[in-house]
Amino acid sequence: MKGPGVTDKRVLLIIGGGIAAYKSLELIRELSRRSIASRCILTKSGAEFVTPLSVSALSGDKVYGDLFDLTDEAEMGHIELSRSADLVVVSPATADLMAKAANGLANDLASTTLLATDKPVLMAPAMNVRMWEHPATQRNLATLRGDGVHFVGPDEGDMACGEFGPGRLAEPPVIADAIEALLND
Repeated sequence: MKGPGVTDKRVLLIIGGGIAAYKSLELIRELSRRSIASRCILTKSGAEFVTPLSVSALSGDKVYGDLFDLTDEAEMGHIELSRSADLVVVSPATADLMAKAANGLANDLASTTLLATDKPVLMAPAMNVRMWEHPATQRNLATLRGDGVHFVGPDEGDMACGEFGPGRLAEPPVIADAIEALLND
């Protein structure tokens, strides 16, 4: 099933750390059903929740994670990755990834790629309600929006930590709808 007007599109999916990372696997599947290919960067924290093997199996592509991989970086991998997709998607976008992007920090493959991209960026935040509501996170959100970053979510609901409120990752079909809308824009 292809979305209207979307064919042979590619997203670069940056999978951040957090319990919501498991939903990235469902997102990859959902995008595939819509004929949207995924190339993935799995952060070190993200790899604590999902494995490179599972991400690779579902995306059908190599999974990237190390800024200093000699093979990839000999070809300026972080630059190529940032430009090889039609859209860069961060899901889940942790408070840390949002802070790095908002402040132009680039000390790992994910943040370096975000700084090097000339493509549109969509972030799907996921974090504890208190982290989401913290003034620093809200400042970073405002900065990123001012920089042209698009957002989907977060949703309100029960969290893995037992709290309730905004900070839940949007559901994968909702994120996929936002991706399709940006790809068709």
